[in-house]
Amino acid sequence: MKKIYFVGAGGIGMAALERYYLSQGYKVAGYDRTPSKLTAALQDEGVTISFDDSMDAVPVEFRDPLTTEVVYTPAIPSDNIPLSFFRDNGFSLLKRAAVLGNITRASKGICFAGTHGKTTTSSMAAHILHCGPTGCNAFLGGILRNYGSNLLLQPQSPYSVIEADEYDRSFHHLAPYVAVITATDPDHLDIYGTEEAYLESFAHFTELIKPGGKLLVHTGLKLIPRQPDSVNLYTYSRDRGDFHAENIRRGNGSITFDFIYPGGAIRDIELGVPVEINIDNAVAALAAVWLTGDLDADSARQAMASFMGPERRFQFHLKEKGADGRAIIDDYAHHPDELKQSIASVKALYPDRKLTVAFQPHLYSRTRDFAPQFAEALSSADSVILLDIYPARELPIEGVTSSIIFDRIKCDDKVMISKEDFVKTVKNRNFEILLTAGAGDINLFLPKLCDELPDRKA
Repeated sequence: MKKIYFVGAGGIGMAALERYYLSQGYKVAGYDRTPSKLTAALQDEGVTISFDDSMDAVPVEFRDPLTTEVVYTPAIPSDNIPLSFFRDNGFSLLKRAAVLGNITRASKGICFAGTHGKTTTSSMAAHILHCGPTGCNAFLGGILRNYGSNLLLQPQSPYSVIEADEYDRSFHHLAPYVAVITATDPDHLDIYGTEEAYLESFAHFTELIKPGGKLLVHTGLKLIPRQPDSVNLYTYSRDRGDFHAENIRRGNGSITFDFIYPGGAIRDIELGVPVEINIDNAVAALAAVWLTGDLDADSARQAMASFMGPERRFQFHLKEKGADGRAIIDDYAHHPDELKQSIASVKALYPDRKLTVAFQPHLYSRTRDFAPQFAEALSSADSVILLDIYPARELPIEGVTSSIIFDRIKCDDKVMISKEDFVKTVKNRNFEILLTAGAGDINLFLPKLCDELPDRKA
């Protein structure tokens, strides 16, 4: 089969596979609900994408089950018209995760799982390998700013770096060579129902590691791994475990540390994105590559110093010079623990400045399940701007609005707005440091905000 049709073609994880199959000479087409910057880029690269869910929009050459394979994402409703047609007419249908699983079975998969941190850590590991002699193929959950893509290709490399998504138990399709678990704070309770079921899903993930493989787990997690007997277990964190950081130095906008591994160290690792949480992330990425046996000290230093991060992970949109210069930082934080760490990292970076946090809740179900925790995280800011819920794949839930977070926020300076009023509201608040957070579309308003800021300095 040399034709692949993607249902949900605009998803970030799907985009990496579309680019991969294009590189392999396949014809690629697909459907998504709405156009975006990413779908436009994919179209420019050769993917035929329609935004009409009727069968008329599916190219005729992709309607033959003998020549076309269909890849879909669980975020697509089961009654989607093209998906129903493919299902009812004998097409080979694969979840996105199953395709990634096939890739891990044909290579040495380095798979990063966790409630949060997996996009940054997998991107760091991919960049480390790419800068080294062995290279890798990487299928990432964010656009890596060093490359302008979420796909890295090195056909001769034995390694595939993959973000292992726990949503809908997708990571159960994988067969890791090295498995990394960054966090197991409960999430996706619309799928799992309970924290116990969520933890059980991660425990099952550890059972899937290939014989002779490695498991790397952050210290202190509420998780009992069940890796095969031939798989070695290692731990990591910022300050303890088999892998950790020592001699952490902060100053002049930089963070440098020594990476400690069993039996040795790599001195003077400097972070290209110098925020506190990236110490943990860097230790995880360096450790994962060390476990392959292909970590080169000099190229690792160069990689970490040059790492720009994925888009929307502590991405600066404005960074004015001087002690009173304003800054705008965007972060994808959409879980309470992520939001708490994101706010803490920015406050550590600018300890003497007023921090305004603009947060766009993502999903009605997540807002319902974690409203008190979101409010607690936001209460540590000096000023809060709370937007309406970004629904993504969900329909509204009765009684669930941003107000169930807003009413619990203890910060005195707080306001709740619609996203259409975001630019006007921020311009009128005379902010010093602005952190925008959430997995929705709040970031799309930042170019307009930066253009319209009064007295903007270079």
